[in-house]
Amino acid sequence: MGFSNARAAVLRTFGAELEIESFEVVDPGPGAVVVEVKGGGVCGTDVHLRDGHLAMPRPVVLGHEGVGVVAALGKGVTGDALGAPLEVGDKVTWASSIACGRCFYCRQEREPTLCEDRSVYGINRRADEPPYLSGSWADFQYLDPGSTIVALPKGVSLEAAIALGCAGPTAVHGVLGFARPQVGATVVIQGSGPVGLAAAMYVRLAGAARIVMIGGPAARLERARGLGVVDVVIDVFDVTDLLGRVAAVVDETPGRRGADVVVEATGVPSAVAEGLEMCRLNAIFLVLGQYTDAGATPINPHLITRKQLKVFGSWGLSGADVVDFVRTLPQLTKRFDLASLVSSYALEDVNRALEDVRAGSVTKAVLSPNG
Repeated sequence: MGFSNARAAVLRTFGAELEIESFEVVDPGPGAVVVEVKGGGVCGTDVHLRDGHLAMPRPVVLGHEGVGVVAALGKGVTGDALGAPLEVGDKVTWASSIACGRCFYCRQEREPTLCEDRSVYGINRRADEPPYLSGSWADFQYLDPGSTIVALPKGVSLEAAIALGCAGPTAVHGVLGFARPQVGATVVIQGSGPVGLAAAMYVRLAGAARIVMIGGPAARLERARGLGVVDVVIDVFDVTDLLGRVAAVVDETPGRRGADVVVEATGVPSAVAEGLEMCRLNAIFLVLGQYTDAGATPINPHLITRKQLKVFGSWGLSGADVVDFVRTLPQLTKRFDLASLVSSYALEDVNRALEDVRAGSVTKAVLSPNG
């Protein structure tokens, strides 16, 4: 196809700053697609990856969230995951991983998120082996055969599509797949980052009557309230003790019984024990935010038994979740100003973006290598 070389942000050493390097753009083979990246989301997980909290090969081009336009189609690629025609120039997004389809969890359990041999863009794909550009923090990304690629619906901007990053399909997998809040439910969301916001949005679409978000900093909570995704916010920096936070949440539930559903979306292990206290009897508790191992935390299992709780863990997302997320984007963009969540950074500012995400000073950092 005659591509020139592309820039990419590369992690070579855990704990060190990423470097901008140049790579060959490999022409797409049969079944593959090359996309020109317009937005590479910076996820909280990326901060943990740089810090070495997850075993992964190096060097690696980071970035497991992306939107862009089709730059080249390999032989045999004629449509997206929904069967819609796919052409050069189309706006697309894609799933972060490809399940093997052969292991026990893919074939017998039908749970591709638990695949024992997943290929994950921006995480376990080496940058010193072809096709090199396997992360979205680059000018171009190579999408292997088997990737779930979905054309964006008409009227949905690239900014809106990347605003929730992987949090959108992660919430689809966990909130709609396991928690399944009922119409009229009272739901507590622990965490005000992208995962918490996405969870609240899907809870709202599901018909919840009251949504309480507990998190911080204050600017994130006000953003959530301004978007209309929550009814009540509780700032953990104002209410600093556990018992006070639990009481503040319970006071916002009917009859002070506690929430029908509690969704943990913090990534902080101690939040799990706190969330169990916020549940009413016979409630649902979903652990959604513990993707990387941040350590152990004490839990009183008596609460699970005495309250007869249904406790679910949700791991990652599948290609099907990405498809469902894209299909709901028109509803999400109609109700919520997704694009307003985005703070855009040049590719060269990748390390500043990571630090801003770590500090919680932005809602959604997005690297924009091609504008």
